[in-house]
Amino acid sequence: MDRKKVPEAMKAYTPFQRAVWKACMRIPRGRTRSYKWLAREIGRPGAVRAVGNALGQNPFAPLVPCHRVIRSDGKPGGFSAPGGTRAKIGLLKKERE
Repeated sequence: MDRKKVPEAMKAYTPFQRAVWKACMRIPRGRTRSYKWLAREIGRPGAVRAVGNALGQNPFAPLVPCHRVIRSDGKPGGFSAPGGTRAKIGLLKKERE
């Protein structure tokens, strides 16, 4: 899917999911942000777990780069794509090269 078509395709999902995914798309390549940061970014600071759930349901990866969202303690956190956490770490390393 073309990156420009993602916002149109997102209309089929909940407003919360769209907010999470759009905020996630603003994370620069090679950088990370925490689930907590993302929750605050969308104006829902208490919704850290819900942010994680929305990212786990992201059908637009890697256009919506959910692999850039990590735990506040710097650990990778979960990753629902094939390869799990190892794949997440690999994607982050590749982006930093």
